[in-house]
Amino acid sequence: QVQLVESGGDSVQTGRSLRLSCTASGAAYAVNSVAWFRQAVGKAREGVASRSRQRDVDYSDSVVGRFSISEDPYKHIWYLQMNNLKPEDSAMYYCAAGSNWSPSLTVSDYDYWGQGTQVAVSS
Repeated sequence: QVQLVESGGDSVQTGRSLRLSCTASGAAYAVNSVAWFRQAVGKAREGVASRSRQRDVDYSDSVVGRFSISEDPYKHIWYLQMNNLKPEDSAMYYCAAGSNWSPSLTVSDYDYWGQGTQVAVSS
């Protein structure tokens, strides 16, 4: 079992930056890929960034060039750096972990999920 805890969500104005953190515990050594998803009210959960243990990454078109996913492998922490935030980035952000070796933005590819951290961007 892997436990994931997200942190770093906040309310900010358009154009500002935030860094989200996802801390893994338990069988974190078994995690081969981590992704960040988000879900706005009334919308489906969407993948925004993913990173494999081989350091391959994938981003959704809506965040490419603004968001960056990184990892501290010694602390089992994954980060999502979000720059130039827009109101449409407002959502609950979830960290997910899985055993797949390639990055993926597909919900069903992940076995473990955190409880989420809220991001609100005002214009």
